Amino acid sequence: MKRTITALVNNTSGVLNRITGLFARRNFNIESITVGITENPSISRMTFVVVVDTIGNIDQVIKQLNKQVDVLKVRDITDEQTVARELALIKVGVTPQQRAEIGALVNPFRASIIDVGRENMTIEITGDHEKVEALLDLLKPYGIQDLARTGITALKRGTKRSLDANRITLIN
Repeated sequence: MKRTITALVNNTSGVLNRITGLFARRNFNIESITVGITENPSISRMTFVVVVDTIGNIDQVIKQLNKQVDVLKVRDITDEQTVARELALIKVGVTPQQRAEIGALVNPFRASIIDVGRENMTIEITGDHEKVEALLDLLKPYGIQDLARTGITALKRGTKRSLDANRITLIN
């Protein structure tokens, strides 16, 4: 089963290596990983999609991650409401006659053609995993020459508000 884990870490040298090493020692396959600084340049957010056998295994890894010096907060957000996106750059082989056809094909996906060459086009798409996969399936017959994907980046959805008599309570 796939689990999505986020970690807030100090933005220091070697943190990524230590954390991915912990996953490797547990024999977890990291399907995707994204890392970037947050609104605070001294803190980075890591998002991992890992394949695990049982939830108990991932709970143990989360406990071990929390013990790491540079780890500030770890959370399994798989079962929470999240906003998750992936970016893909797709280079497709095309003839000049197929350019308009490809343009019409990517338009419903709100994807962009970001480069056009004599024999190929590069398309940028951002969306959830299923959206990216759907566009890739439609582009395969044209011949995908190159593909670069970022992996999933995710955040927990905003706070919920519940009305209790005359006051509003924020629930995280």
